[in-house]
Amino acid sequence: MVTKKFSGSSEDADLRRADSLGREIFSDVANKWALLIIESLGERTLRFSELRNEIEGVSHKMLTQNLRMLERNGLVERTVHPVVPPQVEYTLTEPGQALRVTIDGLCDWTHQYLGHIEASRHRFDA
Repeated sequence: MVTKKFSGSSEDADLRRADSLGREIFSDVANKWALLIIESLGERTLRFSELRNEIEGVSHKMLTQNLRMLERNGLVERTVHPVVPPQVEYTLTEPGQALRVTIDGLCDWTHQYLGHIEASRHRFDA
């Protein structure tokens, strides 16, 4: 798979502009469910029910909406196997894997500073 580089205007890529494509994409992928889906898929292929079991607290509706959004943005590939009942599997595409590297960094940061943030919250809430 060849990843296409952005060829639009710089305004379309500007996250600070409310009407930019960049802001729309950023908004799509920067939500907790999308981040958790990408992290859960990792380098694996999972069925819907397996993903739902991996991500505690996600509803059927939210998982469906986020998988569709990630598929629309080309980050997740959906494969339907023609069996009865239909078997549907999800896997990350090349751009999805590239985004996962960033998400892994965010996860590492969370683990590294969890104690600091927890202490800060206790001080703030006191």
